[in-house]
Amino acid sequence: MDKTLKFDSQHEAQCFFGPGDVHAKKIEKEFKVKLTLRGEHLKISGTETNIKKASRLAQIILDDLRSGKEIPGEGDISYMLSAVKKGSDRRLNGLDAGITHTAGGKLIGPKTAGQNEYVEAIRDYDIVFGIGPAGTGKTYLAMACAVEALKKQEVRRIILTRPAIEAGESLGFLPGDLQEKISPYLRPLYDALYDMMEAERIEKYIETGIIEVAPLAYMRGRTLNDAFIILDEAQNCTAEQMKMFLTRLGFDSKAVITGDMTQSDLPNARPIGLIQAQSILKGIEGIQFIYFSGSDVVRHALVQRIIEAYEKTVK
Repeated sequence: MDKTLKFDSQHEAQCFFGPGDVHAKKIEKEFKVKLTLRGEHLKISGTETNIKKASRLAQIILDDLRSGKEIPGEGDISYMLSAVKKGSDRRLNGLDAGITHTAGGKLIGPKTAGQNEYVEAIRDYDIVFGIGPAGTGKTYLAMACAVEALKKQEVRRIILTRPAIEAGESLGFLPGDLQEKISPYLRPLYDALYDMMEAERIEKYIETGIIEVAPLAYMRGRTLNDAFIILDEAQNCTAEQMKMFLTRLGFDSKAVITGDMTQSDLPNARPIGLIQAQSILKGIEGIQFIYFSGSDVVRHALVQRIIEAYEKTVK
């Protein structure tokens, strides 16, 4: 049995098949079908049930491409495959069309239902906690929302912070100036930022204070007005640090706190501020907690399987 779909262009077909036909091979393997490209037509061959699933996945990918979303990567295809196999692909239909664009012009937006809920929460609430495993886009999507808010002049500045626990809060024993001392611990924030804005603009914004990247210790005693603030790696915050950060929020500001409970570097004797915040702040109006799972991972397919394995064995 066969079914045929039509691509709008050769470029669309190339994006669908992926580099070295990696996407097509994955679809063929998972759904036990044969994909054949003839001009701008895609022929799907196999059993009726498998063709139905494969064509459903193909249509989801094409809809994303035609809406201007970023070209899917291996992680995206893996997530879509999993959703279609589980029969939960209808949850993909309501995903946000996009947040902002990368410096190269690609559209950034949520790729899973959990990510979509996260983005909606950031837009609707002043304080949002994004809690879950690595690879779920917690920091990246928060950064995209911050950049878009700055572009729309909804805020006047972006403040990015994380605890530099490995070096101690003073960082005094490290050589170099402040920027050189904290750079290794703030690198992930810079990486996301440089993906979304031109380097010259970022440097100009940092010089003028429109964008500030600093360790959590440097937030003490401040009131942050008219700002979009992201606290990353919050599982490394003590209870005192978390309270200190949350009480920095000023007028017309928004804060996003991200963390992974399973990767805290705090000594066992120190209470984890992120855990305490959950019990104290749940139910308070204006604050929302979003929890990610292994199904929201958009990295290599193995990352999702590793996380799911740990979730089953480590309670």
